Amino acid sequence: MWNVRGLLRRRRWLIAARLRSGGVNPEAIRLRTATAADYDQIIAVVDDWWGRPIGHALARVFLDHFYATSTIAEDATAENKGELAGFLIGFLSPSQPDAAYIHFVGVHPRLRGAGLARTLYERFFALARAHDRRVVSAITAPQNTGSIAFHTAMGFTVTPPIPDYDGEGSAKVLFQRRL
Repeated sequence: MWNVRGLLRRRRWLIAARLRSGGVNPEAIRLRTATAADYDQIIAVVDDWWGRPIGHALARVFLDHFYATSTIAEDATAENKGELAGFLIGFLSPSQPDAAYIHFVGVHPRLRGAGLARTLYERFFALARAHDRRVVSAITAPQNTGSIAFHTAMGFTVTPPIPDYDGEGSAKVLFQRRL
């Protein structure tokens, strides 16, 4: 007799292992282009995912105007089907014709370290290349060591903290990656 719980645990472990080994398993995660309506489900989880208030950094306007260049990742497993697994909000710069910008990225805490963020970034890089963009940029606070480590591992150059980047007392670190 088969142990159903054991099989489900094994299946989840195998899916997670495949994610860690180089990409998102389409049986576990479904990627799609965002819509403006996705804002509500994103803003409902970001503070919990970050463990601190962060929703103020993601205004609705980003999804109202840049959903076509943003991605939603949904859990496709039977036990969590349709649940938000991650997202990337990015856009092609209207002012710098060779540039694209990643504004906000989130991955559900239970899926971190499994390759989903890398997959979201690689999808955005492909979109940027398809529109003849040569550089992708992003920013973060200097205290966000996890983001700095991730972007470095993804091949971004990292500036020293830029004082007052977002106004007095708001230093930022700038990331850039050539495509």
